[in-house]
Amino acid sequence: MAAGPLVVAFALNAAQRIAATQCLHGAAPLVCLPDLDDAEREAALRAAGAVLLWNTKELKPHELTLIGEAKLLQAMTAGVDFLQFSALPAGLPVAGNGGAYAEPMAEHALAMALAAAKRLLVEHAALDRREFNQHTPNRMLDGGVCGIFGFGGIGVATARLMRAIGMTVHAINRRGQTDADVDWIAGVDQFDTLLAASDVLLISAPLTRATRHIFDATALARMKPDAILINLARGELIDEAALFAHLQATPTFTACIDAWWVEPVRHGRFAIDHPFTTLPNVIGSPHNSASVPAWRIIALQRAVENCRRALVGETPWFLVREEEKLA
Repeated sequence: MAAGPLVVAFALNAAQRIAATQCLHGAAPLVCLPDLDDAEREAALRAAGAVLLWNTKELKPHELTLIGEAKLLQAMTAGVDFLQFSALPAGLPVAGNGGAYAEPMAEHALAMALAAAKRLLVEHAALDRREFNQHTPNRMLDGGVCGIFGFGGIGVATARLMRAIGMTVHAINRRGQTDADVDWIAGVDQFDTLLAASDVLLISAPLTRATRHIFDATALARMKPDAILINLARGELIDEAALFAHLQATPTFTACIDAWWVEPVRHGRFAIDHPFTTLPNVIGSPHNSASVPAWRIIALQRAVENCRRALVGETPWFLVREEEKLA
């Protein structure tokens, strides 16, 4: 029996359509919902072999219930915490697009780490005040430890860059093992060890019930006083109030925040409860570590390839496990 179509919930340009069709290798036809009227949308979703979406706003509320026969609901993003799992058809497999934006995000992590270690933003502001702090020391990352909490695609890509500048890599993932090149890896039971060892600590783990606020006041206190903490994942992995208090109390500690607690895409607005941007030991970016236009087609190809696996009866990558679902 032929597989149902891959239904893409968002618009694709001509180049993206060609790339997506090529990735399917004839496993199923490609259908884009924005091309269809209401009746055609419903028919396509009922017949879908797989559905690819950026977020649930692309589907009308009742349309979620129509995809119960699909073999996979595939997200374009690595994180799927935007999904309300209780609203999805029972038994519908869901996958994130793990590592889809790994390479540009790894560059962002390296840029943030170097900016913090070299005091680039601090000294730029000092120059604006006509202060010339030529003899104020900055730091080398070479010889230090880069800790990575969540050693998936982003973590692996970041590890390659950090090793290239002379850092050793310590990592934590669910399995406590990897085929990638690391100096030390363990499971979450060794979280405290990772905290204490890291000169730079990258957060690239998914937001789950287990990881929410895992970086609380106790965890932050276990880190080196001059550590650089980089969050490319979700703001909610860090206790916001605890981080602000730690930054105030420990001026040598730097937080590089790309992922915030309340963001426009996920929440409809940007808001912070504490004035992080007023602190000299904070480097912020608007969750744009993956915003590299040329990379979108690569992320699309990776997502479509995972859909193809489901359509031909293979096990998709990055399936969301029950304990990873937030709601």
